[in-house]
Amino acid sequence: MSGPARQHRARVALPAASPDLTRIPDVDPAWSRLVDISDAAGAVHTWHVLDTHKLADPAEPVAGTMLCVHGNPTWSYLWRRFLAQAPAGWRVVAVDQLSMGWSQRLPSPRTLSERIADLGDLTAGLGIDGPVVTVGHDWGGIISLGWALQHREQLAGIVLTNTGLNLPIGAELPGLIRLARNPALRDAVCVRTPIFVRGGARLSKPAVPSLVRAALARPYDSPARRTAVGDFVADIPLEADHPSRPAFDAIAAGVGTLDVPALLLWGARDPVFGDGFLNDLERRLPQADVHRYPGASHLVTEDAPQTAADTWRWIGQRFTVNEPRPIPKPQSERSAVWTEDDLPWAALLRRADDPATAAAEVHAGVTTTVSFAGLERRIADTAAGLSRFGLQPGDRVAMLVPPGLDLTVAVYACWRLGAVIVVADAGLGVRGMAHALRSAQPRFVIGIGKALLAMGALGVPGRRIGVGTPAALARLAGWQTDLAALAADGRGRSLPERAAADSEGAVLFTSGATGPAKGVVYRQSQLKEQIARVADIMRIGPDDRLVAAFAPFALYAPAMGAAAVVPDMDVTAPATLTALALSDAVAALDATVVFASPAALRNVVATADALTDPQRTLLQGVHTVLSAGAPVPVSLLRQLQRLLPNAELHTPYGMTEVLPATDITLAEIEDAGSGNGVCVGRPLPGVTIRVSPLDELGRADGPLTDEAGVTGEICVAASHRKERYDRLWATEHASSRNPGYHRTGDVGHLDEAGRLWVEGRLVHVIVTADRPLTPVGVEQRIEELAEVSAAAVVGVGPVGTQQVVAVVVPSTRAPSYGSSRQHLAGPELTESVRAAASVPLAAVLVTDALPVDIRHASKIDRTRLGRWAGRLLAGERAGKI
Repeated sequence: MSGPARQHRARVALPAASPDLTRIPDVDPAWSRLVDISDAAGAVHTWHVLDTHKLADPAEPVAGTMLCVHGNPTWSYLWRRFLAQAPAGWRVVAVDQLSMGWSQRLPSPRTLSERIADLGDLTAGLGIDGPVVTVGHDWGGIISLGWALQHREQLAGIVLTNTGLNLPIGAELPGLIRLARNPALRDAVCVRTPIFVRGGARLSKPAVPSLVRAALARPYDSPARRTAVGDFVADIPLEADHPSRPAFDAIAAGVGTLDVPALLLWGARDPVFGDGFLNDLERRLPQADVHRYPGASHLVTEDAPQTAADTWRWIGQRFTVNEPRPIPKPQSERSAVWTEDDLPWAALLRRADDPATAAAEVHAGVTTTVSFAGLERRIADTAAGLSRFGLQPGDRVAMLVPPGLDLTVAVYACWRLGAVIVVADAGLGVRGMAHALRSAQPRFVIGIGKALLAMGALGVPGRRIGVGTPAALARLAGWQTDLAALAADGRGRSLPERAAADSEGAVLFTSGATGPAKGVVYRQSQLKEQIARVADIMRIGPDDRLVAAFAPFALYAPAMGAAAVVPDMDVTAPATLTALALSDAVAALDATVVFASPAALRNVVATADALTDPQRTLLQGVHTVLSAGAPVPVSLLRQLQRLLPNAELHTPYGMTEVLPATDITLAEIEDAGSGNGVCVGRPLPGVTIRVSPLDELGRADGPLTDEAGVTGEICVAASHRKERYDRLWATEHASSRNPGYHRTGDVGHLDEAGRLWVEGRLVHVIVTADRPLTPVGVEQRIEELAEVSAAAVVGVGPVGTQQVVAVVVPSTRAPSYGSSRQHLAGPELTESVRAAASVPLAAVLVTDALPVDIRHASKIDRTRLGRWAGRLLAGERAGKI
């Protein structure tokens, strides 16, 4: 054969070993079994398995069996959490494949087809007759799929973790595998030394704990026990005449016929099985639920220990205990019958011949405009060009273009073709954007030159389309075309026929203010309803013009049939919007509506002295101001009202997953008065808000209620609620476990008038020995002090006995720190803060600034602040916040 030569070094057949699992962390020794299994030829082999069967209650109904198959070079230890967390009625069998783990070492190598047959012999010998959910990792995933195809009558579901079928003949392999497949080196790397055995556990960052690394390697503590490690590597069928190629091809071809529920759990930082393997499995298993763990590497069950709990939650959702059959995935309740009027951009189409200005952008004192008719022509031409370039319905297209005309054209051109736009805020930073876009796996990327270069260097996939980049740079960087060239190529061409349908329209990433940025999938119907709700709040009609100082709303204006202008500012830094820039933007279109984040409005107020009387007069034409993304202090709204005296000031509540959910004006805030938290108003028409009450440990486990005065996690039901989180099944399941509702992660309460008050984030609730304490109300009371310009309240210590600590930013009128080295407040400031807080404070600390999110520069990162306070109060070197 032309494939890797088989090793002819002397092999040592070793009996199975009964391991001393008392020395192995997190394993119940009672799980361990040695079983003798006969194969089809009558030969008896001894297997080691971890099996919960003998610990099960015989009286419990049997729901099914989970069959766990490890890869190379691991063993059944990989699945210990799956066994430990098994619910009543489920049996878990985690195998050590023959010649691996603690099973018998055979005198010859095993091919892929032989290992599949071995597994079938084992399940028959153990009396496993279904229903079975297979769970596989690495090459064990391939073997588990082979078993599944041969045991369809027993198969109930499939779970795969970092494995793959995307292995064409001659495929390029990662460095460690490529090195190990070299016949001259394989024996040295895989057998004579433990380099390969230890290599998998070394891929994780942070490192897998040393005790776990030792446990993973323990069955392979001698060359004689590592022989099969080399065999597995040699059995990767990259050559057409490789002995395992027929079996591999049969599995790859057959997987798509397995019409059972499937779950793909993926370590996103795996250098062996990268996202290309995940994409391939998603195509082969379109019914699969997917959860991609951003920080996990190849050993995803070690790097993301929650994989076990997530898998059992998935099984609980997909199967019933007494009648273990698949539960179909829920289908969208929205009608599949659509007309052109249902499209999110229907209002733009109705103005396709209108010569009035549709969009403008102001930069360095120069205003560029385009009419509705001109905008429609550019969109149609660009869409035709994109179609000729290969863009298809359903393709994902990442947008790396600053807000303005080019971005508007690119987005609506993609939507015309049925493509899905992917938007990650530049405020995430280069690496944060790259992580977000890699998770979304776009097929195309449209962007300015520096963005394309940066994303290419950080491994974001997709064909590149430049925007405003010189041809020489494009050729040097390797992208084939740009947006202007595509528009020219599409000029006068017809778009391909496509029936209107409620398909996916966008993946919008969250700000990352409360954890890694999450992709939020919206269907076109949800986008249309979201746009309509925002238009209602803004009181936008066809004669209104919008200043969009926040990127998404520059995109939404054409869909509202309204003109929009992007002010001269850095959209990645909201506080760069000045009063002069706002005035210039208003002047560009005689704008009547403004949307800006709280940080942007704060700087507008701070720079208002630079305005001339004529510029102030211009601002009097604004009738609505909307600000969202974080609480807006009443004091800021009052200052803004003086600057825009004829504007109704709105501060709606919402999040990327449901925007908007409530609305309130300055007048309504004044009418509500003070309370425990920030009043964000009543639910919008068609929106339902409930809370899930907190228990004594600050968990939101209570049944949903609208009872006034009950504090809990805020849950929102609305027709414009997200479709799902992208490739985050477990996160989606947790956030939507109340059917029809999105659990926001915020805590608050409803008052007697039906108004919602937000009291903070669920993860920031302080659980003292007395009761859970929400932070915002305490912070508001402290911030009323003249000596304090900003405050945050955090918990330090174990949950249940946490101590409350206030961290304040002194105003210019406040005394200096009591101790600059320790950041302890001085006696006078401490006394004032303690009195204002009205709750016992363990300490009052001071700092120059509170850590806030990048996108809105307003959401306080209390988790980060709490870690800093904890280090400081423990006498450690606190370092930077």
